[in-house]
Amino acid sequence: MKWFLKVVQNYAVFQGRARRKEYWMFALFYAIFYVLAIVLDGVLGTLHAETGIGLITTIYLLALLIPSLAVLVRRLHDTNRSGWMALLMLIPLIGSIIIFIFMLLDGTQGENDYGSDPKLASE
Repeated sequence: MKWFLKVVQNYAVFQGRARRKEYWMFALFYAIFYVLAIVLDGVLGTLHAETGIGLITTIYLLALLIPSLAVLVRRLHDTNRSGWMALLMLIPLIGSIIIFIFMLLDGTQGENDYGSDPKLASE
């Protein structure tokens, strides 16, 4: 949970680097809270049956759009890639697969073009 809160606290910080752990723990709690938002929409009756999205879910997705992009860019920086590489996700299927692989790779050890190693700072 602390990793999720760390990303939210760094709401629009696109500089620096994010460890794999920070990215994937954020993704885990993002998914858990997304499911809870869908359930809450269902209980409140605001869930649109055809799309599977309701009022609470929409607010949740919009509120976390910028932090999600920011942590994605910082994670790309950790692998010594430009944040502009996130635009690969606009290529249907293949772009998302490439970004997924980048998110799985270990970050650059030591300092790179985007800052110091976040693993060294947290140890």
